Amino acid sequence: MKKIVPALAVFAAVVLGLSGCAGAPAAAGAGRAPDYSRRDCWYKFPEITKDVDTFYVYSTAYFESSFKKGAPDHAPLDDPEMISGVQGEYVTNAGVYESATNVFVPYYRQAGMRYAGEIRRKTGNIDAAISGIPYDDVRAALDYYFENCNKGRPFIIAGHSQGASMVKYVLKHYFKAHPEYYRRMVAAYVIGFSVTKDDLEKYPHLKFAAGETDTGVIVSWNTEGPRNVKENAPNAVVLPGAISITPLNWKRDETYAPASRNLGSFMPNMKARRYEITDIGADAQVVLSRGVIVTNARWDHPAAAEFFGPQSFHEDDYTFYYNNIKDNVAKRIAAYRSRTK
Repeated sequence: MKKIVPALAVFAAVVLGLSGCAGAPAAAGAGRAPDYSRRDCWYKFPEITKDVDTFYVYSTAYFESSFKKGAPDHAPLDDPEMISGVQGEYVTNAGVYESATNVFVPYYRQAGMRYAGEIRRKTGNIDAAISGIPYDDVRAALDYYFENCNKGRPFIIAGHSQGASMVKYVLKHYFKAHPEYYRRMVAAYVIGFSVTKDDLEKYPHLKFAAGETDTGVIVSWNTEGPRNVKENAPNAVVLPGAISITPLNWKRDETYAPASRNLGSFMPNMKARRYEITDIGADAQVVLSRGVIVTNARWDHPAAAEFFGPQSFHEDDYTFYYNNIKDNVAKRIAAYRSRTK
């Protein structure tokens, strides 16, 4: 089978020398549930050095191996591909929250790419793939986190791709049942999966960001190149009625944000074998009719066309706008503090 593993995760996990799992529990198939009182059920369980937390849910790292004959629908906790992918994604995505918050990342038995794709084709979304085993795990991780770790601190919840879909599911269901926690949410970064107008209508406790410093809101976008938009290409993470906000000017209309407003993209330097902040001309503009942001970034590595269309930058939703996200996290935290004094 053609290799379809996400390129940035591979670079971060392999080229940067990350491998193996530092003690994720063994599992028989996908059946064994994690015990979040055990530190080896968390990829990141930080020392508390800051007064705000981030709870981060990783994207589909159980990718290529999920297509193997007899592979389970959901990843076992010791799946090597998933473990490697989580390590890489922390470098490219979750690390953006590290300078301002204590970052918690639980392992969870996520839906494989094969199974999630099958469910999406049948139902139009992946809720049925994540609402069972994956949500059971994330809900248990949240319960443990809030009951034993959070200590009343404000928090951010964030993710990417399947992780963002899970965050959206958590916002709809878990936080509806736990308003006492939800009141302390600085923001939810649901990046790389659609939040739709229908979501907001059906769950009126959810609010989408209107600007750069509002709090208790959802921040979301999907990044595409002009070809995807021109061809109206099918994209697994772009749903009807999607909403995006531009991470360069924090507007939801079609106001163009030039690359001069980009504070720095976090991209791989293949020769130096490291990631570094650089300028790739990553501008951004909302396309309201499609609910995405389009960019003319100088980057010739689109995501897997089989799933995301011929010019999706799904893998780069974070990296293209890395320093702008970091800056925005700090600004929303400052705004939250000023409003809760």
